[in-house]
Amino acid sequence: MTRPTPVALAAALALQLPAVQAQSAAASDSASRTLSTVTVNASADASAQGLSPPYAGGQIARGGRAGILGTRDDMETPFAITSYTNELIQDRQARSVGDVLQTDPHVRVARGFGNFQESYFIRGFVLGSDDVAYNGLYSLLPRQYIATELFERVEVLRGASAFLTGANPGGGGLGGAINLLPKRAPNEPLSRVTLSAGSGSQLNLAADVARRFGPHGATGIRVNAAVRDGGTGVTDEKAKLGLAAVGLDWRSRDVRLSGDIGWQDNRLARTRTNVTPGAAVTATPAAPDARGNFAQPWSFSNERDVFGTLRGEWDIHASLTAWGAYGLRRSEEANSLANFSLEDNVGNGTTSRFDNARKDRVDTGELGLRGKLRTGSVGHEWVAAASWFEAERDNAYRWDFFNTQATNLYAPVFTAQPAFSGGGFSGGDLTAPNLTGRTRLTSLALGDTLSLAQDRVLLTLGLRRQKLEVDDFAYGTSAPLAQYSQSHTSPAMGIVYRAGAQWSVYANYIEGLSKGDVAPAAASNRGESLAPYVSKQKEIGLKYDGGRIGGGIALFSTTHPRAFLNAANVFTAGGQDRHTGVELNVHGEAARGLRLLGGATWLNARQQSTGAAATDGKRVIGVPVFQATLGAEWDVAAVRGLALDGRIVHTGSSYSNATNTLEVPGWTRLDVGARYLTEVAGRLVTLRARVDNVANKSYWASAGGYPGAGYLVVGAPRTFTLSASVEF
Repeated sequence: MTRPTPVALAAALALQLPAVQAQSAAASDSASRTLSTVTVNASADASAQGLSPPYAGGQIARGGRAGILGTRDDMETPFAITSYTNELIQDRQARSVGDVLQTDPHVRVARGFGNFQESYFIRGFVLGSDDVAYNGLYSLLPRQYIATELFERVEVLRGASAFLTGANPGGGGLGGAINLLPKRAPNEPLSRVTLSAGSGSQLNLAADVARRFGPHGATGIRVNAAVRDGGTGVTDEKAKLGLAAVGLDWRSRDVRLSGDIGWQDNRLARTRTNVTPGAAVTATPAAPDARGNFAQPWSFSNERDVFGTLRGEWDIHASLTAWGAYGLRRSEEANSLANFSLEDNVGNGTTSRFDNARKDRVDTGELGLRGKLRTGSVGHEWVAAASWFEAERDNAYRWDFFNTQATNLYAPVFTAQPAFSGGGFSGGDLTAPNLTGRTRLTSLALGDTLSLAQDRVLLTLGLRRQKLEVDDFAYGTSAPLAQYSQSHTSPAMGIVYRAGAQWSVYANYIEGLSKGDVAPAAASNRGESLAPYVSKQKEIGLKYDGGRIGGGIALFSTTHPRAFLNAANVFTAGGQDRHTGVELNVHGEAARGLRLLGGATWLNARQQSTGAAATDGKRVIGVPVFQATLGAEWDVAAVRGLALDGRIVHTGSSYSNATNTLEVPGWTRLDVGARYLTEVAGRLVTLRARVDNVANKSYWASAGGYPGAGYLVVGAPRTFTLSASVEF
């Protein structure tokens, strides 16, 4: 018997749900006469607030989740939050989180160390894709690639966030956090099928089906499924993906529940690797042909994930609400890689085989209370929350480091997969990886937002006490090797002044938190765990909301501690990276039928007191001084239903080493698209076309993506995408 595909299951569900819905409505008709009226508002996090409504133009929302403070209107929060809507995701034909964030002028997409996962520079600090939050909980989504069919919105919280969201399990996120909201059934029935084709004969079929049932539509179900297969714009590169996700929600007057379960199987073959400059490289070589492929033909990376969340919220009474959440992920990865080591200025280099097998088990949860009260003329919105996180990693690898194959960046030499030699490095059994790492995080947080001066001044105060525990175990035996256990209390303070209906002035002081380093073998204090690193952020800003057009400007300064071997050969915390910058953004409808979305970032990220004259005062790896993105979308008045869009993405030059001797040139890219809405046989049809990197520019898209590493990643070539969506 042939097993049905996820898309086939979703399509069948789309045909059956209308009948099921009608039967359910009839069966519950008598019950609905005695049930209190329930207002249904799509809510990804089972909150009474629901999703923040879209801003004019529909590309971003009016606000987003400010961690444990809940969903807040942008004009009433002392933090910088941008929430990208599903409408934007669809119209830009984004396939991953990174594709969505190409629109963000304050974020730049990079790549993880040694593999193909996405990483994101936010205010010059790196956030790995495996530390993206899902519905408010960390590390539940696939580590290396997150398909857009899985989420409704992409929320970017810029700046440190230890009080708001807790320390990031991976130790990153000091410059910001990313939270993805799952899809929920809207009030109106939805049955959408999308077929798309792109460069490299890439085909994609997706189904999105949603219904509400029961009295007043209190119960909702939304099913998403997708399959992708084929090449890409890069020669001989292959990508295959299968995906299925189900989102459920139910609400009564006082109780709201939601749950999600998802499955993703992502397979990459012959994907271009990172390029790591060696010690002999004295100048960054020109980027190779954007369409060319120097990856070895036998290289691959596969990842399969199952994940889910449960959330509930109970209004104990009108001014007190309790909530709880739980999430898990179970993942398996296997890859065989051949990363490119650059040996000179003219493109010569080597590859060596690196195989890896990994399994992840993540469990995390949160409990909390939030309430409202008044003390005289002062209003309070208080919150108390407790959270826990545990992740276990099984890992095995084999790296044939000394068995290299010569090649060239511009004229690649391809070889058959080499057998492992007797040298190199290895750990564990690739067929049965063992426990090599465990991370536990626990925290307690208290916060209060005070409303003063007739609610024109909002003062937020908060503290989070957090414990970080990290255990390392030996490859092959799981014998204990090292343990890290430290605690820290992270304060936060923010203030908003509503200077009229259209203006808000805000300021904040907030900290970030990450695990301190462990002294290396060469240090006299070998194995000593340093106290957690505390980054400190100060920010002031101005926000404008003109009803149809909005924007803002923010000035910030963030310091992050460093560690080094001092003159006495003691490994100690000392020095810092200091990131100061200005962010400018605009969004909304500048005129009828003309939507704008973009902005610019000026950033000065410097290493200070590093313990070495060669790096003191030098710029941080991979961080440009200036970057900007400007997107515009125009409704063509002469052709009803037709809209055209364009996006310019600019990133200034950066450096791929700490001494700033290897400069990576800046780049500018143009992307264009078109959308046409029409009706065919009574069905709404949306046709979309898109060309990214119109000029087929060859460029280094990023330098780094892992702290202290300066590897280079080639930008994607000109890429075409065509799609048709039909709603039944």
